[in-house]
Amino acid sequence: MTDSDGKPHQGPAAPDGEPAYADRVYRSVPGVISGVLLLAVAGWLIGDAALNGTGKTPYVSLAAIPVFAFPVIAYTLRPAVLANDRRLMVRNPWRTITAPWASVDALRAGYSVELLAEGKKYQVWAVPVSLRQRKRAGRVRARGEVEHTSRMGMVFGRGTLPGVSPAAGSSDPTRAWSDQVTAVLQEMAERNAARPDAAGPVVVRWCWWVIAPTLVGLAALITVILV
Repeated sequence: MTDSDGKPHQGPAAPDGEPAYADRVYRSVPGVISGVLLLAVAGWLIGDAALNGTGKTPYVSLAAIPVFAFPVIAYTLRPAVLANDRRLMVRNPWRTITAPWASVDALRAGYSVELLAEGKKYQVWAVPVSLRQRKRAGRVRARGEVEHTSRMGMVFGRGTLPGVSPAAGSSDPTRAWSDQVTAVLQEMAERNAARPDAAGPVVVRWCWWVIAPTLVGLAALITVILV
């Protein structure tokens, strides 16, 4: 899992005179990898069926391409979160939610990451919650607390103990990735909500370039099977 929160590129000046920066992008790398693998395997199987199949098999396999490919793209490659100083954009499998920061009520990470805006709740597919990561982070946090207590005892008992601070910009091993991303986005919402260019309603758009080919392919597949 990764994000583009390094040093954002400076863009044109915002209306308030401050420089505008490129979007921070968050997405699940395991999701992208699994999507690429699924498409590769499906491409090999469908290609083999189309070239070597008999009877209806080649036609059925070709008609099945959009029925399989577009949902896989929707659920693995498409999901992403894009955030800048003005708005938060959440790309889910079938919809895109664009929420100016002033309309964002909160972001929270429970069993899934959720965006609360204008009294409605939206799931954030691009930032999956891993209970395994949370347990591992909890163990690291507990181990750090034990070490801290031990070191404090050494400080007060002997008066000497060299400290080591984590590298600037490093990820926090005591929190799961989803919790870290949620905290960053919540902080951006609080910081940018008062900006004059961060106002406006939430806009929800359906992803028709995924939905339409899937429905057309499904109709074609049913037709080929029944005819």
